[in-house]
Amino acid sequence: MTEEEKPRIIVDYRESKSNVIKKLFELDCLIDVKKLEVGDFLCSERACIERKTTNDFLNSLIDKRLFSQAKDLREQFEKPLIIIEGEDNLFSSRKIHPNAIMGALSSLVIDYGIPIIKTNTPFETAQMIKTIAKREQFKNGSSVSLRGKKTRFSDKEQKQFIVEGLPFVGPKLAETLLKEFRTIKNIFNAKKEDLKKIKNLGEKKAEYIVKIISEDYEKKSY
Repeated sequence: MTEEEKPRIIVDYRESKSNVIKKLFELDCLIDVKKLEVGDFLCSERACIERKTTNDFLNSLIDKRLFSQAKDLREQFEKPLIIIEGEDNLFSSRKIHPNAIMGALSSLVIDYGIPIIKTNTPFETAQMIKTIAKREQFKNGSSVSLRGKKTRFSDKEQKQFIVEGLPFVGPKLAETLLKEFRTIKNIFNAKKEDLKKIKNLGEKKAEYIVKIISEDYEKKSY
């Protein structure tokens, strides 16, 4: 399997020692470990997964972190998801009334619009994460974009982040532009004739990028 055929998953550094990340490596996923402010596994620019063991989920319900985390997930991502992992019975493993647990689950789904998936083992969790990443990246064409999360960037990532802010420019095209023009300054100073030579840009897109870079901020569009 080539790298182009492998899904890329950005994993929060706090998950780096978990069995899930080991299983993802075994499943031939490309893994980047970074500091994510929201969620644990970034499968695309719009899909982020919060992973909780059964005990984690119940603890976050007790200390009221659960809904603040749900709020952050919903605000940051179009397709958030919570995975609850463990073979323990969610409704009987702690002294919490089942109605409170059901209320929390229904609120996450109905009020926050966050689907919940139950897995039994780290391997099942890794399989689900890989399946979601593949669907997002290969079927839905959604890349793992640096703009889709809050993280502490390296210099190289920061450059890509800036270029991704241009119209029509996603992660792959940003990387192509930086390799071709070498610096952000060169990209911003490039003429339409130079930009349109880049694969997947073309004349109209190149023209609009130059327009956005060059046009006065206060100019009104009609």
